[in-house]
Amino acid sequence: MKAAIVTAAGKIPIYGDFDAPAAKEGQELVSVRAAALSNLTKSRASGTHYSSSGIFPAVAGTDGVGLTRDGRRVYFAMPETPFGSLAELCPIQPRRCVEIPDSLDDITAAAIANPGMSAWAGLVERAHLAAGETVLVNGATGTAGRIAVQLARHLGAAKIIATGRNERELEEVKLLGADIAIPFALGVDNPSGASDYEEGLKQAFSTGIDVVIDYLWGESAKTAIVALAKTIEDRPVRFVHVGTAGGELDIDLPGTALRSSAITLMGSGVGSVSRSALVQSIRNVFEAVQPANLQIATRAVPLPEVESVWEHATGKPRVVFIVG
Repeated sequence: MKAAIVTAAGKIPIYGDFDAPAAKEGQELVSVRAAALSNLTKSRASGTHYSSSGIFPAVAGTDGVGLTRDGRRVYFAMPETPFGSLAELCPIQPRRCVEIPDSLDDITAAAIANPGMSAWAGLVERAHLAAGETVLVNGATGTAGRIAVQLARHLGAAKIIATGRNERELEEVKLLGADIAIPFALGVDNPSGASDYEEGLKQAFSTGIDVVIDYLWGESAKTAIVALAKTIEDRPVRFVHVGTAGGELDIDLPGTALRSSAITLMGSGVGSVSRSALVQSIRNVFEAVQPANLQIATRAVPLPEVESVWEHATGKPRVVFIVG
C-alpha cells in the first residue's frame, strides 16, 4: 500500500510502499480517506514524544477519517505502531473509532476532531460551563482556541474574552464570536508587556469572569492568574490549563494569588479526562459543527506531497492529507 513512511527518528516521511496490514482479531481495517497533520503526529514521527515507540520504519499519522469494511465512515485515533493514519489502510481498535454524521465532510471531520475535542473537554468536562457565564480563552488565535471561542458561544456563554499575540488574528476571532479581544506582547523586548496585559485583563474582569481556558501557559497564564487574584473577590473562577502553545512548560506562580482568591486550577487532557469522555467529546463536536456553524481553516494536500509540506506546514490553515 502507499503510505507516508518514517525511516528513522527525525527524518521527514517519504511517500512510498509499505506492507499492507491485516486486521488482527477484534480490529477494524479502515480504508483511509483523510488525515490531518498535527503537532502530535510530527512529534511522534520525530521520536521526541513520550508515546513514540522508537520502531522504524513506520507509517506516520495519529488520527484520520476512513471507511470500515462494512461501509461505516469513522474518525479513528492512535493506531498501533508500525501503522499510522497516513496510509491507504490502517488497523484500529473499534473503541478508538467515532462514527461521523452524514452532514460532515471528510476534510472538516479530520481537521476539527482533535482541536474540537480539547475545546469541548476543557469547557464541558472540566469547567462545566453553564449558560450565561463569562469565558476567557487565553491563546484564542490558535486552531483549538478559535474552536473554543465558537463552542463557548454555542454552549451559551454570555461574554467571551479572547487573548493572543496577533492583533489582526484577534479581530478574526471576534468575527467567530468573541466579544472582547486583548492582544499582548511579552518578553524581554517588551518590558511593560506583562503589566499592560494585566491591566487589560483587569478591565475585562471588572464585570466578572467564570472560566479561563488556557492554551498557552507560561508568562501569559501567570499574568492572567495574578489579574484574577487582584480583581475577583468571593467569586469562584475555574482556570483550565489545556496546552503549552506559548512554549513555556513552567511558571513561577506567587502563592498569594491562590490564597487571596477563589481560583480553582485544573488541567484538561488524557489522564484528567477519561478516555471515554474524550471520545464522547469528539462525538459532541461532530454533532455541533452544523448547528453551531463551526469554522476551521483547512488546506487539502494529496498524500504524495507529504515530503514537501511536512516541515513548512503551520497551524493555520490546518493541513489535511487526502489519502483515498
